[in-house]
Amino acid sequence: MAFAAPAHAVQPDEVLKDPVLEHRAREISSELRCLVCQNQSIDDSDAPLAKDLRVIVRERLQKGDSDPAVLRYVVDRYGEFVLLRPVFALHTLLLWLTPILAVLLGGFGIWRLARRRPAGPVRTLSAAEEAEVAALLRRE
Repeated sequence: MAFAAPAHAVQPDEVLKDPVLEHRAREISSELRCLVCQNQSIDDSDAPLAKDLRVIVRERLQKGDSDPAVLRYVVDRYGEFVLLRPVFALHTLLLWLTPILAVLLGGFGIWRLARRRPAGPVRTLSAAEEAEVAALLRRE
């Protein structure tokens, strides 16, 4: 099962005759999110909207658009949410920096806890205190 090929939802009538264009279409489709499923690329989704997006991608490629131009066209039409990998920009900075901030804050917390521990040796009981503990234990 580990070596099984991923299931693609591309229908035979969508496949382009030119293998180079079809490969480009698959690469672009793997970067676009199905707006219905939201966890899958349009290449993996059976939703009607995903099929429409796959057709749009193939039409744009057949018209001669470059890969970035096709992605830009789809993003302009459907918004940045359609991208499976968000762009690194000012408005997505918090999205990209949150994992780094979480690790840094966790490390800082662990460092602070480590500093709270006593730095010196642990104090032992004096002989009189040990005798008192032994007497208490004998009574019980």
